[in-house]
Amino acid sequence: MTSRRARRPPAPRSAAERAQARTQPRTLALALALALALSGCATVNPYHDASRPHHRPDGFNNLHLDNWRADAPSFWKWQWERLGADRAADDPQRIGRVMPDLARLHANRADVTVTWIAHSTVLWQANGLNILTDPHFGPRASPVPFAGPRRLVPLPTALSSLPRIDVVLLSHNHYDHLDHGTVQALNAQPGGPPLFVVPLGVDLWMRERGITRVQRMDWWDRLALPAPGGELAVHFVPVQHWSSRTPWDRNATLWGGFVVEATVGGQPYRLLFTGDTGYSPDFKTLGERFGGFDFALIPVGCYEPRWFHGSMHVDEEEAVRIHVDVRSRLSMGVHWGTFRLCDEPIHAPLDRLPAARARHGVADDAFVLSRMGETRVLKAARP
Repeated sequence: MTSRRARRPPAPRSAAERAQARTQPRTLALALALALALSGCATVNPYHDASRPHHRPDGFNNLHLDNWRADAPSFWKWQWERLGADRAADDPQRIGRVMPDLARLHANRADVTVTWIAHSTVLWQANGLNILTDPHFGPRASPVPFAGPRRLVPLPTALSSLPRIDVVLLSHNHYDHLDHGTVQALNAQPGGPPLFVVPLGVDLWMRERGITRVQRMDWWDRLALPAPGGELAVHFVPVQHWSSRTPWDRNATLWGGFVVEATVGGQPYRLLFTGDTGYSPDFKTLGERFGGFDFALIPVGCYEPRWFHGSMHVDEEEAVRIHVDVRSRLSMGVHWGTFRLCDEPIHAPLDRLPAARARHGVADDAFVLSRMGETRVLKAARP
């Protein structure tokens, strides 16, 4: 049995703390603005295929939005607005958190389960494999260790406490999804490294750091993985986003989502991880192509201000539209409750997702928010 932590009401913030909250982004803002200003530097796409509409000689593009870039003037405008605004405070005490049932996770070989660790880091268990999405166990989502968005809610468990990870699905290279320290720890895990399944171009970043058990994928590629419970298929699929990790690599590597097809009791079971995304027609295509999904991980956080983030990050309203478009039987919100990356507080989905569900006529138990560390059995091997 697991239980919630005791919750205490947040202490009122002093004027000094409020001032610090307004000015904290300055150091990172300066670094990021420099990156944006220099992001026009040329790159070369070694995987360029002129027959594919999302390929460019210097990188990659979205299917429904032409080569989106966060230009420096827009970024500075956003930072100026942030420094002058008294933004709503985060309330980490509202983020549910439980200790994972580690014994159950280590023993499971047959059930399909999902455990939300934090942000976009989720442990899937399917066909006897342990699959980790966008693993981030570090203290900050930042290129530097001394500044940038810090983890506001403690992790429910350490990476070393989880079962050995067989497969890592990396959706793109942003710092809140691809954490160098976590990747190195996974590569050195007892029993050998997992298989890192990554977008085109991220494989080169991996290999430069001595990580060689890597499978790169382009949109619509399919990868068959042997598993104790039967073969498992992974598809890399298009979503609307972008990539960058340095001042010189804007959209130089690909981004995307993952479809995982398992077999449970002789029946197919389909899971979707959208990665980080804006709303686009891609999701109706996914729903039509795969005939719907049994379970989907959909982002619900980091979306304000909409004039800056609207093309690349969905809010709760658009997340519910994705749920409907992909024909998901059950969806769970991710990309929230962990790092203050945008202007809305980390707990905002708790208040806004119920209203979005109601507007679209989606049942409360069809699109849920989990507690960190909580495991849900999605499909039991035996009834």
